[in-house]
Amino acid sequence: METGSTKFMKAIRIHTIGGPEVLTYEDVPRPSAESGEVLVRIHAAGINPADWRGRAGYLELPEELRPKIPRPSIPGSDISGIVEAVGPGVDEFSVGDAVYGLVRFPPYTEKGGGKGYAEYTTAPVTDLALKPATIDHIQAAAVPMAALTAWQLLFDHANLQSGQTVLVNGAAGGVGHFMVQFAKLKGARVIGVASGRHETFLRELGVDQFIDYTSNSVEEVIRDVDLLLDNVGGPNGYRLLDIIKRGGTLIPVNIGNYPPERLAELDVTRKDRQVRSNGAQLSEIGRLIDAGQVRIAIDSVFSLAEASKAHEHGEKGHLQGKIVLRVVD
Repeated sequence: METGSTKFMKAIRIHTIGGPEVLTYEDVPRPSAESGEVLVRIHAAGINPADWRGRAGYLELPEELRPKIPRPSIPGSDISGIVEAVGPGVDEFSVGDAVYGLVRFPPYTEKGGGKGYAEYTTAPVTDLALKPATIDHIQAAAVPMAALTAWQLLFDHANLQSGQTVLVNGAAGGVGHFMVQFAKLKGARVIGVASGRHETFLRELGVDQFIDYTSNSVEEVIRDVDLLLDNVGGPNGYRLLDIIKRGGTLIPVNIGNYPPERLAELDVTRKDRQVRSNGAQLSEIGRLIDAGQVRIAIDSVFSLAEASKAHEHGEKGHLQGKIVLRVVD
């Protein structure tokens, strides 16, 4: 669609905080690539919990810590698509390249986040990598935030070593299933916690031990893990602290209740870190995908116009892998 010299595209926009119903499918101006950027024709966009938390106004955070997001805004940071145009000074990518990335995350910049729920977006070249050749755009869009979260927490932050024991709570979800695979590739012993319906899936991914939290209390059957990766969190997060060995590490992915005095008593170090865009790391992850060493799980696929339904589905929880929006059929 064009009006005069302005080109338009379809996108999802949020005009006010609220539930999934505030996701509006509408025409908006198409962006243009600036210096150091490329314009990407999006084929698929990944959905992450950060998306629905932002849509709702980050209500789980204290008011003084809630990011101030300008409205209207286009949500989404995970994209996979084709380079449509390159901005001044760009020689890393060419028109026609298939790329994927976590764009502008954290999104607290003057340009906002990645604006991935749309037919087009611009992206800094440093946030992108060539799409792995062995997967399609739907699979590629499911990778960036979840895989980079797992990669950065395990290797940059926790400095995971071969032979260590890792427990992944919420192991079947988007971040969790990458954590399991990356930890196994490093040579760790991996314990996966999820509901029983995910057991076959997680055993296929290589977990050394599976615990069905619906029929077992994790804290009663496990002890002395070196690293607890908690993708669940919540008010009962503290219940898992006793499974960590003295001198071990807790990395919460979601907000949870972990009393500092209890951590000190157990000599457990808590490490928190937010994922950051990183095209170079996505290139490394892409090589593992193309080598058949990393599997991507897709929970469900919705059209761009069905973003509100996708959020409704995601907020119910208990996912196996990622939710993706199909932008190009």
